[in-house]
Amino acid sequence: MRVLLDTSFLYDLMEAFGEFPDSVRSLLAEQDATLYVSAVSLWEMSLKYRAFHRSGDRKSPHNPAEVLAILQEQNVTFMALEPRHAARELDTPIPTRDPFDELLLVQAQEEGLMLLTADRQLAEHPLAITA
Repeated sequence: MRVLLDTSFLYDLMEAFGEFPDSVRSLLAEQDATLYVSAVSLWEMSLKYRAFHRSGDRKSPHNPAEVLAILQEQNVTFMALEPRHAARELDTPIPTRDPFDELLLVQAQEEGLMLLTADRQLAEHPLAITA
């Protein structure tokens, strides 16, 4: 199985590495599982890291450079955002207006991947696997 890791899943991974449900661990441990991380997720993380709440707290505590360094030590394949991804419509629309979710799902659709996500709003999408 070829799996694209959603940004929400990457946030969970940074928070609780190794503490996922057995179903997710077994999926990731499959010998034929190939894991992908999109530049779209790192871009989203970067935007949130550089943005602040009114309280002064960052919208994300995860420095994208550190996340990238951790991911580079893992067995993942990085995926660029290609012009054909940006121009393509999603075959099955999503209920949210999140452009990052839509781009990730388009990448999954175009590359024959499933999107592993912790985002319950995407749970019913045919390309999503919920963690």
